[in-house]
Amino acid sequence: MAWHSEKDDSPQHPENYAASSGEVNLKVIDGLTTEEERAAAIFRALGNPARIRIIRELARQPGCVTSDLVGLLPLAQSTVSEHLRVLKEAGIVRGTIEGDRCYCLDPDTVQWLAEFCTQVCGEACAPAGCR
Repeated sequence: MAWHSEKDDSPQHPENYAASSGEVNLKVIDGLTTEEERAAAIFRALGNPARIRIIRELARQPGCVTSDLVGLLPLAQSTVSEHLRVLKEAGIVRGTIEGDRCYCLDPDTVQWLAEFCTQVCGEACAPAGCR
């Protein structure tokens, strides 16, 4: 799913993410860039060990049906589906619901996240950084 930079009501938008995912609303920080808001939504979705395992499994194969993931995780099918929903709403995975639900990582989001983290690391490793 593409990231929306304009204000909207979609669950992918950072201001709406916490409410739609059933997670606790975080305090709004004024002055964040769109990229910082997007990163916060993605990191919030990744803040669960089961979701990390899911994205690692999805990275190992071109596509995965929910039952494949249920077989790999000590979680009920409904719990795996909920984790996939959170990851999908954050734009990390995409999938279809026709027939067997097939999910894969969204390559654009993965690339964007890698670039964002590389930029942060570059800024943190500047010569005038912490000692």
